[in-house]
Amino acid sequence: MEPILHGYGGLFGDGGWRKINLGFSWLKVISELNGYEEDTLRALNSIFDQWDVRIPNNEWNISGEPCSGTALGPDFDKDNGVAQIECNCTFDSNTTCHITKLKVSKLSRKGIIPDELTALTYLTHLKIDQNNFTGTLPTFLGNFSAMVVLSLSHNQFSGTIPKEIGNLKELDLLAISSNNFSGTLPPELGNLVKMQNLYMDSCGCGGEIPSTFANLRELRHMWASDSPFSGKIPDFIGNWTKLLRLRLQGNNFEGPIPASFSKLTSLTSLRISDLQNFSSSLDFITNLRNLTNLIIRNALVSGRIPTDINQLHNLVTLDLSFNNLSGPLPQTLMNLTSLISLFLGNNSLSGSLLPEKSVKLQNIDLSYNELSGSFPLWVIPSFGSVKPQLNLVANNFKFDSTNISIFPGLVCLQRDFPCNRNTTTPYFSFAINCGGSDVKSMNGIQFDAENATSLGPASHFIQEEKWAVSNGGIVIDRINNDPSFIASTTIQVNNTKYPELFRTSRKSPGSLRYYGLGLQNGPYTITLFFAETVFNLSTSVWKGHPRRLFDIYIQGNRRQKDFDISKEAGGAGIALEKNFDVTVIQNHIEIHLFWAGKGTCCIPEEGDYGPLISAIRVTPGFKVKGNSNNTGMIIGIIAGVGSVCLIILVFCLYLKRRRSEHGEEEDIFGMGPKINTYTYAELRTATADFSRSNKLGEGGFGPVYKGILNDGNIVAVKQLSVASHHGRSQFITEVSTISSVQHCNLVKLHGSCIEGARRLLVYEYLENKSLDQALFDFGLAKLYDDKKTHISTRVAGTIGYLAPEYAMRGHLTSKADVFGFGVVCLEIVSGRPNYKEKLDPEQKYLLQWAWTLYERNQTLDLVDPSLTSFDEQQAIRMIGIALMCVQASPSLRPAMSRVISMLSGDIIISPVTTKPSYLTDWDFNDTTDTFYDEEPISSETATIATNTTTSMGIESNPSPIMSELLNNGSCKR
Repeated sequence: MEPILHGYGGLFGDGGWRKINLGFSWLKVISELNGYEEDTLRALNSIFDQWDVRIPNNEWNISGEPCSGTALGPDFDKDNGVAQIECNCTFDSNTTCHITKLKVSKLSRKGIIPDELTALTYLTHLKIDQNNFTGTLPTFLGNFSAMVVLSLSHNQFSGTIPKEIGNLKELDLLAISSNNFSGTLPPELGNLVKMQNLYMDSCGCGGEIPSTFANLRELRHMWASDSPFSGKIPDFIGNWTKLLRLRLQGNNFEGPIPASFSKLTSLTSLRISDLQNFSSSLDFITNLRNLTNLIIRNALVSGRIPTDINQLHNLVTLDLSFNNLSGPLPQTLMNLTSLISLFLGNNSLSGSLLPEKSVKLQNIDLSYNELSGSFPLWVIPSFGSVKPQLNLVANNFKFDSTNISIFPGLVCLQRDFPCNRNTTTPYFSFAINCGGSDVKSMNGIQFDAENATSLGPASHFIQEEKWAVSNGGIVIDRINNDPSFIASTTIQVNNTKYPELFRTSRKSPGSLRYYGLGLQNGPYTITLFFAETVFNLSTSVWKGHPRRLFDIYIQGNRRQKDFDISKEAGGAGIALEKNFDVTVIQNHIEIHLFWAGKGTCCIPEEGDYGPLISAIRVTPGFKVKGNSNNTGMIIGIIAGVGSVCLIILVFCLYLKRRRSEHGEEEDIFGMGPKINTYTYAELRTATADFSRSNKLGEGGFGPVYKGILNDGNIVAVKQLSVASHHGRSQFITEVSTISSVQHCNLVKLHGSCIEGARRLLVYEYLENKSLDQALFDFGLAKLYDDKKTHISTRVAGTIGYLAPEYAMRGHLTSKADVFGFGVVCLEIVSGRPNYKEKLDPEQKYLLQWAWTLYERNQTLDLVDPSLTSFDEQQAIRMIGIALMCVQASPSLRPAMSRVISMLSGDIIISPVTTKPSYLTDWDFNDTTDTFYDEEPISSETATIATNTTTSMGIESNPSPIMSELLNNGSCKR
């Protein structure tokens, strides 16, 4: 019997039986249709009318015989730019045809899913992705019991996902990516036990992944990035042992990465990033030997890189950047046979570069680590070979005449940014045309070219030791199509006086940093120029709904999270200038644009995400003294010689007179390093007569005022009001001693003023003032009246806030301050000082009590009991950071920059597994083991004295001046 075309025959031809040659058989068409068949064809025509879909005549016959032409062939999955159906003619023993597949993809059609779709009851494939469909998903979608493929991605659907979709027991693929859904995923989706492909990145759904998803053991691919899923990463994912690709980036998931992931041995691609709160290890990855791409970025991963990572022979891309990894590089890491790109930036890796690497490895980002030592031979390519991209910015490499030419300018971009520090000819401004050539704007501002095509996945560029740029990141999905990391456009950018600046933009799929070098310290305004020139935000096309999100950091502080250029500017092709005020205190500026996994990944193409910037301008917030022309200079020199000589003579007479008046006192100019001296009148003018509006705060020995000196420098002026017994000579001696101390966490002393009974100290200005009045007796940082002969305490493994290496050996490093900061954190959380005599013996010493509670898994019991409510996660975060900071070994303590990032939630907190040796080695209850035989003192007295002299020559009983100088210490990273 010949197959019957259900629902179509009578709408064409002349009635009766008619044979149609369809290329593989003769089909008989019924000329008289029943009601159901008429409804099916009517529904199909109505759907296409509502969606404004037109079918070319040579494709298939929608007016009478749809199951013809291409509808019976293998063209359904071809990307031919037209709507398509496919019929199955095997029903009723090959006698009946039904429409089983419907595709309206990449046509930018508008509308909703109409009720007429219910007439196509035999549908197995519904592909309406890459359009502009809106509305909610109808519940009747759950009635298509034969559905195998349901692709709804890249539309504008909204509302919640209907639980009825869980009825589609035959479903193989569900794609809801890039929509505007809301709510949580229905648990009923866990019934789709045959599903192999689940795409829900950028879908809008959030909340925790339902526990019923544990049933989805047939999954091969799951993408869930850029959707606000939260809670722990489910452990049951480790049971999806057939999984090939997994993406979890830019979510709100908490760590750790489950150890069960070690069972995902079929994985070829794993991407996890931007985890919160709890740290992870990499122990699970060594079993995943089929991996080609492994990205675990900004995921609070701690510990060392496993030495047996060399078992991952298929790895092409390895990205472990922005974590807490420590220790040396594994010896065989750079010899992985397939590895092309290696990103390990922003960790705490130490040691030296590896002596060998494979020829294939071409992109290596090791920036922002603690690496040092010599450079291996492979950094200089042999004749005919390709030079690898190698980013070594912000490490500890030393340069001299033997190696400085290997990486031109890199010496200026090491951790201390040494170039042009405290130079006599500093820069006051700079401007950069990102991704473009030299441009002079219409108002005469010169923007330097920044169009080096060599700036790629792992590289840096420096411009005359004035400014620099560094990039880290790669688009692994289209690596060969985007080598320059520059976006050019011919569109006219609106809302700007500088249209020439927006013809090009620098883009990055990861981390993009700009630096200003050798700047005069003081206040500046940073202007960042943005315009979305890559995306077309027209609502008439499906590609018109992308989202680009990234974070903006200035001087290491996040100033804007999830920045969206087009959203703030009001659309694509519209210029946006963002201003950020900043105070430069170490002669350099760092601007960091960072992709945190959010935004659409693939609109209009794969890899269209991450930072994009058109230009940068940095201008001073202080008056810059201009230089006279040569003629004026010559005249000034000739005319001024006599005046200068006269001034010197008068000044010498003045000094002689002062010395005769105070003959018993020593001269400050004879004491050690030269420091500045200021007159009282000069400082009074700088502070507007010590105006209350300029008052920054008040310490134990007097107020501190903000002042602006005649040269434009901003300073902090301290008036010492204590009734000191120190004479002029003692004051000068101590000021001179402290001025010779160089330490990154101590505020620099510019100079002093001594006039009569007046004693003033002039420090560099710190924008965030001082913590001293918010703390308990804070070790060396508290100023005490000099009538006390000494201040001391019984030492019990830790001397107040002093790190063990400093308390016992006088060894002062930046990590000593980290230790003190950890104690402060514990005091803030607990609301008590680090030692309190009245408490039970177990609780007297705060550090001992904190570790006891931590080991009992009772960390929150440390929180100040007077708090009626508090954020538990914030408290746990604070305590975890503190315990890391008070480790016995300085090498185990994080850098202060990393502490700040952990406090702000930008990076994960590593688990603390090592109890400090000073707690395990010392018995707090054994009074014979203390350093002194004195009675314990209360929290009202200091906790700093020892009977030794530190390596700096500072006595253990600090005077008011010494303590005052230390009082103003603050981290400057």
